Amino acid sequence: MPLSSNYLLIASMDVEQKHEAIFNEVYDKEHVPYLSEVPGVISIARFQKRELTMIIGGEKRTIRIENEPEHTAIYELQSPEVLVSEAWAKAVEKGRWPADVRPYTKNRRHVLLKLMPLKK
Repeated sequence: MPLSSNYLLIASMDVEQKHEAIFNEVYDKEHVPYLSEVPGVISIARFQKRELTMIIGGEKRTIRIENEPEHTAIYELQSPEVLVSEAWAKAVEKGRWPADVRPYTKNRRHVLLKLMPLKK
């Protein structure tokens, strides 16, 4: 995912197991398309947590972080103001997300990141 802006919103959450299918359907078919139409939203990508094994200090380790959410979406934004715009406010309340999905999500985390350019 090459970046073309300086801001990322990372939205992570878990969903109750029995609502997993509708969560994925609504996220893919409604939530992402609606938010993609918001001016200033450049791109959206969804991810699901996987086990992490890597070499650190010459030793192979499996890293487990307790309570880390299962699902994550990364939103590339032109600026943080996108998140407080009227268009964003309308998009997050559109479709089945507010009634059929949001109530069944938990362990929600939202983080805004600003790109730190590499100094040469």
